[in-house]
Amino acid sequence: MSVRKSSLTGILMLVVTLSLFSDSFSFKGDKLETVLAQGKERTVLTGNVEIVSDENLISANRVELYGKDFTFVQCNGNVDVKNEKRGIHLVSDNLFYNRKEKVVRVQGKAVMEDKKNEIVAKGGFLEDWENDEITIIQIGVRILKKDLVCRSEFARYVRKENKLELSGMPVVFYKGDEYRASKIFIDLDSDKIKLVGEIKGKIVSENE
Repeated sequence: MSVRKSSLTGILMLVVTLSLFSDSFSFKGDKLETVLAQGKERTVLTGNVEIVSDENLISANRVELYGKDFTFVQCNGNVDVKNEKRGIHLVSDNLFYNRKEKVVRVQGKAVMEDKKNEIVAKGGFLEDWENDEITIIQIGVRILKKDLVCRSEFARYVRKENKLELSGMPVVFYKGDEYRASKIFIDLDSDKIKLVGEIKGKIVSENE
């Protein structure tokens, strides 16, 4: 079994377009190294890397493409993901993307901005399922929206319904009021807050 390996450096950028599944994706970078042996397919790009896959534009310092038909994308260093159709902007230090399943996974500091629903989500772990429009956020979770600040250790954001579920010592601050419970459910369209278990709260009057 033969292994082909190539590298390219220099001022010129390399642009490659591959037809995969029924779609295509393109990538470019300052340097490329690739192995095309069957079962061991792997391509590593470094320096000003950009990946265009489906609706996502991904940039990073280093990107590795691997797996059958280069299904898996591992990004490292100054990762920036934009999806204009969904209105999502995500930044992190490291990111994994499964192109076939359309799943993004971040382990480490992540900040996701949902421009359509006008919220910002932060956490130490993030998993976004594009097809289901569901985002899971864990570890030091912060959800920010106008007049609303949420903190917890776990959050489940159902984007198509614009609903949020918080657990793990959740606390919600809304227009100066404070809510605590075992679980907190929020309808982000109506600002309706539902508290379940060990409920505590503090209401600030307008006079205060």
